[in-house]
Amino acid sequence: MDQLQEFVDALSDEECWERLAGQKLGRLVTHVKDVLDIFPVNFVVDDGTIVFRTAPGSKLFELTVNDEVLFEADDHDDDDAWSVVVRGHARVLDTTEEVRAADALPLHPWIPTLKYHYVRIEPVMVSGRAFARKPEPDRYGIAEY
Repeated sequence: MDQLQEFVDALSDEECWERLAGQKLGRLVTHVKDVLDIFPVNFVVDDGTIVFRTAPGSKLFELTVNDEVLFEADDHDDDDAWSVVVRGHARVLDTTEEVRAADALPLHPWIPTLKYHYVRIEPVMVSGRAFARKPEPDRYGIAEY
């Protein structure tokens, strides 16, 4: 385990939010009864929450049936990688004031579809890990005892 800790660091809440704020694409996980679904969504970080847009369909239906969601975003380069998971509750923004504020965010659909529904994920917990990318150790060499 000590060898693993050499390459993996837990991120603070602040570091998690900084990394999320630098990304535009994440994954939303919904859960209704025995069905788990995962959806790619483009998003923005807004005041310690995650906001995305969606159209009517299974994603919107599922998060209104069960508002408990997971959200994940990650990134990597040749030397490092990271992943952040947000556990929280998703809520469709429905007041004129909320929608007007969301309209002002830099959030636009990536594909040419009309997405009138804004959803905000209010976090309950945020966790993240950063990884140093290194070559895999020799799996077939002589084991140390």
